[in-house]
Amino acid sequence: MSETETAPATTPFAYGDQVTVAINVSDFERAIDWYREAFGFELIYKLDDWKWCELSTPIEGVHVGLGETDDETHGGMSATFVVADIVAAKAHIESLGVVFDDDIHEVAGMVKLAFFKDPDGNALGIAQHI
Repeated sequence: MSETETAPATTPFAYGDQVTVAINVSDFERAIDWYREAFGFELIYKLDDWKWCELSTPIEGVHVGLGETDDETHGGMSATFVVADIVAAKAHIESLGVVFDDDIHEVAGMVKLAFFKDPDGNALGIAQHI
């Protein structure tokens, strides 16, 4: 094995081919519309009685689940989406009225990062590898 290769991780069980990032929201329909408009995610399915849905992302096997809750507590998790052009992605999201926490930060030679909140106060980020 070369220096740049790493050994595969040893896991205590087998994984499937999908991950769903679950996000609590206060207004189910508004959240669906916002995530579709902000990120271009597509609705996979929607359970109106449960106020739950899953949206596909452009990343194979990565889904975002939205669930309506009366719980006012948000936070504790943060999803960061890797984008090809962070300046363009940030501009698009700002066009929806989103205010970013700060300017784009760069970790020299590694990544550019920008963070913001969705309409329910959930922390989100975008990143561009450099």
